[in-house]
Amino acid sequence: MKSTLPIAVAGASGRMGKMLIETILASSDATLVGALDIAQSPAIGQDAGATLGKQTGVMITSDLGVGLTNARFLIDFTRPEGTMNHARYAAEHGIKMIIGTTGLSVAEQAELQELSTRTAIVFAPNMSVGVNATFKLLELAAKILNQGYDIEVIEAHHKHKVDAPSGTALKMGEVIAKVQGKDLKEWAVMSREGHTGERQEGTIGFATIRGGDIVGDHTVLFAGDGERIEITHKSASRMSYAQGALRAARFLNQEATGFFDMQDVLGLNQL
Repeated sequence: MKSTLPIAVAGASGRMGKMLIETILASSDATLVGALDIAQSPAIGQDAGATLGKQTGVMITSDLGVGLTNARFLIDFTRPEGTMNHARYAAEHGIKMIIGTTGLSVAEQAELQELSTRTAIVFAPNMSVGVNATFKLLELAAKILNQGYDIEVIEAHHKHKVDAPSGTALKMGEVIAKVQGKDLKEWAVMSREGHTGERQEGTIGFATIRGGDIVGDHTVLFAGDGERIEITHKSASRMSYAQGALRAARFLNQEATGFFDMQDVLGLNQL
């Protein structure tokens, strides 16, 4: 049963890559068969389990042909340009992808959907089961609190994160906007400075915090007159993302092609 899910990991020497590798090695139904990183990485040529004190026999490489030879699944939490190159290769070779990369453009996301006609893809800005449950809670809250409440999305991440707001924060805004019949691009307020005037009714505000080693905190504030409701999710470890990615791989094991998100993986779209 150990070889049911032959998985390769992109960004193998990064914080998320190491957590994914550790999670796969501890799994009873997945096998690490490939580890990718950029050519400039000092980890190239090292065993993928070296930093965990384990010998896996899988060497980190920048060569997709070598790293993905035995893979049926590729988990990618890297950068948009790398992810898109990996996705094109995966579609050409029938490798299923689990993508947690944030900062992808609208055009890049559209290309992923096109590539999913040739392979199966799960794309989600956050693969944590708890975060995806939070998305569902926000749907309900947005329906109930659709009048008389100002909405703010507040997110905090570590100092090394390169995009803002986070993909999870944007997804939260999209969930709320969709329920309320709005286009987030038209109603989002991404920054405030100077004499801004009064808040425009119906807008969705975003606030970003970067510092230290914060894994990921997200709060949506519904502020009314005389009361406020806060829905918060806090990540203490990247383990929840890695576990969610494995759950996505198990879901894709039954799919030949198609474009899915974690709501599909968890069956939340039927609720």
